[in-house]
Amino acid sequence: MKKLSFRTAAAAAAALAVLAPAAACSSKSSGSSGGGDAKNAKIAFLMPDIASTRYELYDAPLFKAKMKQLCGGCSVLYQNAGADASKQQQQASSVLAQGVKVIVIDPVDSAAAASIVRMAQSRDVKVIAYDRPIPQAKADYYVSFDNEKIGAMIGQSLVDHLKKEKAKGGILEVNGSPTDAAANLIKKGIHSSVDPSGFKLLAEYDTLGWEPAKAQEWVSGQISKFRGQIAGVVAANDGTGGAAIAAFKAAGQDVPPVTGNDAELAAAQRIVAGDQYNTISKPIKIVAEAAANAAYKLAQGETPKGNTTLFNTPSELFTPTVVTQDNIGKVLLGPDGALKADKVCTAEYAAACTKLGVK
Repeated sequence: MKKLSFRTAAAAAAALAVLAPAAACSSKSSGSSGGGDAKNAKIAFLMPDIASTRYELYDAPLFKAKMKQLCGGCSVLYQNAGADASKQQQQASSVLAQGVKVIVIDPVDSAAAASIVRMAQSRDVKVIAYDRPIPQAKADYYVSFDNEKIGAMIGQSLVDHLKKEKAKGGILEVNGSPTDAAANLIKKGIHSSVDPSGFKLLAEYDTLGWEPAKAQEWVSGQISKFRGQIAGVVAANDGTGGAAIAAFKAAGQDVPPVTGNDAELAAAQRIVAGDQYNTISKPIKIVAEAAANAAYKLAQGETPKGNTTLFNTPSELFTPTVVTQDNIGKVLLGPDGALKADKVCTAEYAAACTKLGVK
C-alpha cells in the first residue's frame, strides 16, 4: 500500500509540475528549479558508522549548523548506517521518498553506493560524496581531505622517526576497510612511503568495517609471529591505531611507534602519554562546512567549483597536518585547535600534558 501511495503522490506532483512549473516541489523537478524553492530544501546527510565517534560528535552537528546559517528554512535529514551498506541503501530510499534535493553521503561501501548515486540522479537529486569517494558512479561533487596524501604523510612521519631513532626491524600495516575507497587511497599513500623506506613490510591487513576489535585480533597474531621484530605500526586511523596499541599492551610488550588518523580525543591522549606516535589533524569543520556550501549551491541549481577532479568527479580536497608530541599543543590544543586542553589533559594525563607544556 505504501508503494501505491507514493506512486500516486508522485503522479499528482508530476501533473502539478506540468500545469505550474514555477511552483513545482517534487524531487523530480527540483534539480532544474534553480533557487526558487531552495530556501525550504531538504538535504540528506548520510554517514557510515558509529565505530568512529566523529560522525555523531562533529560531522553531523557541524554540517547542520552551517546549513542553518546558509539557509534558515532548509532542513537536514541525518541518518547513520551503523556500518551496514544495506541499511544505508534503505536510508537513501527513505530520504528520496521524503523529497530531498541533495544527498550528502559518506558511503559504508563505496561500490554499493554507486547504485545510490544512480538512483538519486535518476530523480534529479544531486549527490555529494563526503570524505570517501564513489569511483563506480560519478557523483555531482566530492568533498574530502586528500586521503592518498594522508597515507603518505603518516607513513613518512613514522619512517622518518624510525630512522632518527635508528630502529631495527620491520613495519606492520593496518589498513582500513577494503570496501571503502578512501581507505584504499590511504593504503596507496602508505605504500608510497613505506615501500621505499628500507624497512621491511612484515605484514599488512585490511580491517573490514574499520572495526578496532578485528584490527586488535590481527595485530595480536602478528606480535606472536614477529616477536621482537616489529619496529613500528602504520595504522590507517585512530581506531585501528588504538587497537594495535591495546594488542601490544595485552601481550605485555613494549609499544612501538604507532600511527593514526582523525585526531580523535582518545588518540590525542595517547599521543600526550607517549603511546601513539602520530595522528592526522583534518579539522572536520572544514569539510563539513564545505559540503554544506556545496549542497546549498546544488539545491539552488548552481554548480560548485572544485579544486581538482577525482574519479571523474569535481572535487574539493584539503591538505591535512601530521600531529605528534612536538606540535600537538599548537595544532590540536591551541586557540584554533579542534580539541580543548581541559578535555585532553584530564587527571590521568595532567602530568604528561605539563611535561609537554600543554595547559
